[in-house]
Amino acid sequence: MVRAVKLSGLLALTLIALSSSASAGERRIVVFDPSTSPAQRVSLANAAGGHVVRELPLINAVVIEHPSQVAVAEARLRALKEVKRVDLDPKINWLKMADARGVDFAVPSAAGILKGIEALKKRPAAGPAPTAPPAGQETPWGIERVKAPAAWKTSRGQGVKVAVIDTGIDRTHPDLAANIKGGWNAITKAGDFNDDNGHGSHVSGTIAGIDDDKGVVGVAPKADLYGVKVLDAEGSGTFDDVIAGMLWAVENKMEVASMSLGASQGNQALADAVEAMRKGGVILIAAAGNSGGAVGYPAAYPGAIAIAASDSGDRLARFSSRGPTVAAIAPGVGVKSTYMGGGYDPLSGTSMATPPVAGLTALYVATHKGAS
Repeated sequence: MVRAVKLSGLLALTLIALSSSASAGERRIVVFDPSTSPAQRVSLANAAGGHVVRELPLINAVVIEHPSQVAVAEARLRALKEVKRVDLDPKINWLKMADARGVDFAVPSAAGILKGIEALKKRPAAGPAPTAPPAGQETPWGIERVKAPAAWKTSRGQGVKVAVIDTGIDRTHPDLAANIKGGWNAITKAGDFNDDNGHGSHVSGTIAGIDDDKGVVGVAPKADLYGVKVLDAEGSGTFDDVIAGMLWAVENKMEVASMSLGASQGNQALADAVEAMRKGGVILIAAAGNSGGAVGYPAAYPGAIAIAASDSGDRLARFSSRGPTVAAIAPGVGVKSTYMGGGYDPLSGTSMATPPVAGLTALYVATHKGAS
């Protein structure tokens, strides 16, 4: 995501340097042979000295944590014939590739970088207060550009279950509340999936903002939204948080999943989660990323539908990741949508290009149940 409001001289590398929050690797994802039972996995992991903090049964894995000796437990587990693999599980900012708030993509100067750093220090993590709702209902330009209104006589996405795997959703937003049917918080493992960042709420409005003569309208205004909170207020989460949210979508029979997040590098457990979604019938729409280069993860994995961003002239946005793994391009510059706190905000990024495709997918699935 990219703020439509420009901050002079601020560039993506500055934000990345400030917001990077990779952990020291105190967690590991331990993947077992499929022949092992869930109980066996927990028992073997605990016996090796790893404290099991999460089970990921759809990929035959558990997550272990240890404050100081996780490497010792990892070595013991790697020696077991029942263990196929041990993957790193860092905590990172998943919005870095799909979120470059305040970036104007100008060539930086030293003075610009310093000014940008000072601006970030003064700025809340979730950005400025959202704007007031527009008078009457607004159809954002991207909704028109993908020709969603032309489809509404046939389909409005009614009854299609769409998981927004992100920072949560503003549960009381007047343009979203009626379409929110449930959700889950992967971080606290509870039901409170309320958005404390703003990103997930913005994505949700483009997918399924209500057609009610107020605010903005989404691509599939009658789709059912499920907020799957896998990122905290700063946009950070572990790999296992994100994977758990993906697997929740499978276990709860979501039909479409929107993932406006990404990492510059993946791991095999994340790839396994994408495959589990494919096998489970969840259509995964994922942001290509804002690196201007190669597509990030999970979008780059087979089984994910990677979305690049276009501007109002139907040109590839300068910031958008690109390459042969991109499946489609969609409006992602200056996209107005719902924001936490009941307001509205124009944002840019492949984060914003992903939800119109998720909404179009919901329109299609509504009349083609079981579509893959």
